[in-house]
Amino acid sequence: MYNKTLPYLGGRFFDGISSGMFMMALPWILITESGSGSFVALITLICTLSSFLLTPILSTLIDRHSRKAILVWVQVIQTTTALLVMIAALNQLASPWLLAAAQWIFWITNDVAWSANNAFTQENYSREEYARITGHQEVVMQLTMLGAGGAGIVLLELWSMSEFALFAVVASGLSALCYTLTPYHRKLSRASASIPFSQQLKETGHLFRLQPHFYLFLALSCLSYPMLTYLAKLVPIYFAERGISGMWFASWNVSYGIGALICGLIVAKLLRTVVFERAMLISMMAMSLLLIAMSLYLSPQIMVVLVVIIGFFNSFNRIARITKMNHEIAIAQRGRIDGGLKLFSTLAQSASYVLIALLSHYDLTVYGFLSIALVMLLSTLVMIQLYRRGAHQTNLSTATPQAA
Repeated sequence: MYNKTLPYLGGRFFDGISSGMFMMALPWILITESGSGSFVALITLICTLSSFLLTPILSTLIDRHSRKAILVWVQVIQTTTALLVMIAALNQLASPWLLAAAQWIFWITNDVAWSANNAFTQENYSREEYARITGHQEVVMQLTMLGAGGAGIVLLELWSMSEFALFAVVASGLSALCYTLTPYHRKLSRASASIPFSQQLKETGHLFRLQPHFYLFLALSCLSYPMLTYLAKLVPIYFAERGISGMWFASWNVSYGIGALICGLIVAKLLRTVVFERAMLISMMAMSLLLIAMSLYLSPQIMVVLVVIIGFFNSFNRIARITKMNHEIAIAQRGRIDGGLKLFSTLAQSASYVLIALLSHYDLTVYGFLSIALVMLLSTLVMIQLYRRGAHQTNLSTATPQAA
């Protein structure tokens, strides 16, 4: 296992560091260059809408071509993009629009890499290895997030755009090299690329209609990600309104990462004793109750402590869901299924941002914590009902003829 895992995790590590720091630098430089926060917000909106609209197309491509080749090409595209930004910056040609284009490319390619990584893991590892490799990925992801976040904040004031771009060129290039060196046992039928693209694209909706309750169970579990991004926006607003130091928000972010990191270290052992569906239900219920507790005791100390546990269960829920999908989703359908769930998650995320804007506008930010707690609790109760009806069990006989 380790001869293919070490280069693979190396690819994910360098990808996370490169994307994390470069994507942090781009909005900051854009603000300083353009002097307009609304311009940065507009670019973010364009990136989000593009990601949503392109997801069905890109997820279908993942089900047609080598997942390893896709991972390598993503890094090649990012390396080339960062190199062009570096050259432009050195020649004082790095206009806000060029940086915005670079952010768009990194945003979209990161989306592709996330789904392709899930499909690659399912395809390149055995059923017995899924929980362990997913736990390793969680550890790498949290380390890169903490590392890129911590280093990025410091380096934003010290480095120029050309230096950030050079760092991204080197890191993305190393990531491409690691993915290239990763042994790949392709299980996706090569005949899948011969099927008309439009046919596979149309088939996506049919796949979800075949087992709507099963995919609803998975989709509700996916709400833990919009919950996290919601809190990441709500907490600093609440702290700012109460005059609480930004150091508490930094501690909040680190505490979440620590909780998720702990989960990644022990999740393989946990999933040997708890079945995937129950792990998802336990995690969703635990997060709901923790959010209710947070909404009742909104002191920064308690919020920092509780988010450690939330971080643990958020990762436990995601890893259990991904591992369940690795076991039960047909390899030839994995990209499109991940894409469909991503659309649901993105819609929920967008709705959560609208809620934050409304609560902030009417000076009701404090109720934002209880609102997300109730949404999570309601979602968990629906999942429990689906579980009791056996909706958590997939019917493999519904796999299409193209499935590997």
